[in-house]
Amino acid sequence: MADVVTEVDGRTLKLSNLDKVLYPSGFTKGEVIEYYHGIAPVMLPHLAGRTVTRIRFPNGTKAPSFFEKNVPAGAPPWLVRHTVDGSEGPVLYPIVDGVPALVYLANLAALELHTPQWHTDDPGTPTTLSPELPVDQLVIDLDPGAGVTMPLIATAALLIAGELGDAGLVAHVKTSGSKGLQLYAPLVPTPAGRVLEWVHGLADALVARHPDLFVTAIAKEARAGRILIDINQNLPGRTTVTAYSLRARDEPTVATPVTWDEVEAAAEGAPLSFTAPQVLARVAELGDLFAPLLDGRRGTLPDAAG
Repeated sequence: MADVVTEVDGRTLKLSNLDKVLYPSGFTKGEVIEYYHGIAPVMLPHLAGRTVTRIRFPNGTKAPSFFEKNVPAGAPPWLVRHTVDGSEGPVLYPIVDGVPALVYLANLAALELHTPQWHTDDPGTPTTLSPELPVDQLVIDLDPGAGVTMPLIATAALLIAGELGDAGLVAHVKTSGSKGLQLYAPLVPTPAGRVLEWVHGLADALVARHPDLFVTAIAKEARAGRILIDINQNLPGRTTVTAYSLRARDEPTVATPVTWDEVEAAAEGAPLSFTAPQVLARVAELGDLFAPLLDGRRGTLPDAAG
């Protein structure tokens, strides 16, 4: 198909190679763009004010990909930019503030969008990464080792949700869109270093109580048959796949917010994986299950975890 010039919310965009197959299942670039356009009403609030790291797959999920942090060369002037000063020096990230920006990135085959646990209300003022940087949510990423299947991951998520509840925090959960689950808890603005310390304490306590279930060691040989509690995604310079982002699998799976009833069913063996068309249908029926991260009660970390 020839390139298409279209207008999205008042912005002119040139869309290219819409028939190009990006997933082995046959899902095309045009369908990727259509998905991101359709999911925008619930996804954009989770992207608001957050710098976006992209993983681009110009020739599909089975071909080489690359991470991209800086604003792409040739980006339109209306794309919001935000400078982040960290260990790599200054990086000029994009911020997705509307449907045109989301469609623009999708047209670049930026299948995966990853964001940090902090946001900015002032894109024109640079952010400096430090342990004092306030974050507004914590994340506990459950990454299964070899041989671990969803029933065990779901059981682990239910256990951790209980631990968070005992600490006065409200846990919300999404699939990673890959093999794991990710738990979030909204927080009053809290220094990133404090959040990391608290999550580290919780992870250590879980490993001590359930050594056959959890590990915090990243080495793959230590993770066989166990679940890695990846605490480092709470570092201010790290990112987690954003709710409703596509993932680069054989099918266009999505990082999907789910209910705790669905997690309980998954612990009993029910499937817990969703593709782009399924997620659009879920949102039409259920709305944004991650809305409480935006407008729900924000918790305060207790003095110690575990």
